[in-house]
Amino acid sequence: MNTWNYTRKPDFILMGLTDSKEIQLVISVIFLLIYLLTVLGNIGMILIIRLDVQLHTPMYFFLTHLSFLDLSYSTAITPKTLENLLTSSKNISYVGCFAQMYFFVLLAATECFLLSSMAYDRYVAICNPLHYSVVMSSRFCTTLLGGSYVLGALDATVNMLCMATLDFCNSNVIQDFFCDASPLIALSCSNTNDIEFIIFIFAGFTLLLSLITISASYMSILSTILKINSTLGKQKAFSTCASHILAVTMFYSTIIFTHLKSNKSSLGKDQVASVFYTIVSPMLNPLIYSLRNKEVKCAVSRVMKKRERTLGN
Repeated sequence: MNTWNYTRKPDFILMGLTDSKEIQLVISVIFLLIYLLTVLGNIGMILIIRLDVQLHTPMYFFLTHLSFLDLSYSTAITPKTLENLLTSSKNISYVGCFAQMYFFVLLAATECFLLSSMAYDRYVAICNPLHYSVVMSSRFCTTLLGGSYVLGALDATVNMLCMATLDFCNSNVIQDFFCDASPLIALSCSNTNDIEFIIFIFAGFTLLLSLITISASYMSILSTILKINSTLGKQKAFSTCASHILAVTMFYSTIIFTHLKSNKSSLGKDQVASVFYTIVSPMLNPLIYSLRNKEVKCAVSRVMKKRERTLGN
């Protein structure tokens, strides 16, 4: 069988989203605007949290790193996608393709565990408020963050080691706009059953563990909120969770649809979901956490007033 590898044929070809030059131009403009908003929004969120002392709490500690992850995995995908849309070259090297896939899985899996850490933070804040500062100590928050990165790295490493064993026959054309496991497995002439099973198990473990943590946290939160007699108290408790619930729903619904299914079926149909969680979702998270959050709005106001006073002096 005629096989090739990166020493004989160094490039994959990313087919992208469409062959139409006119549509490619429109998509590239949209993606560029989305990416600029992603960069500005997430860097802005990080800076506001860093500059405002009142936001130096566990919730915003995790939100800082959520913004960093969103910015990072959008950067791992979008610039190369824009290059392919705007130029005639659609090539990506073997090493570049696998590096893109590794960092994307690393950052996306880490975000799953970070979102579950944020849910646990909300659980402690609402269900055990008197012990919040003791339970959510700086050391414990750092441990949760470190654990998220370690588990994300484990998932990405297993994914990479599995994919590195594959042989690719005849075609090097990836039917997608970035390097992901599903379209790469579809190109392989190796027996992929074992590899697909291992990747499925680790992806399933990441999603299930984080979703179980999030679900358990919010069931306890809901139970506690329903026991609150004051309508104002209920509204205040719900408002502290609303942004996180929206972000979790948006992230998990698309990523589950795309990945927990057969790797060789309906690759084209998955692209809309892939665009959403790789390019659109990182832009929306800062908007969700700022527009629906009075603390962030007040923090922006305080930072701007402080800057005006500094310039005035």
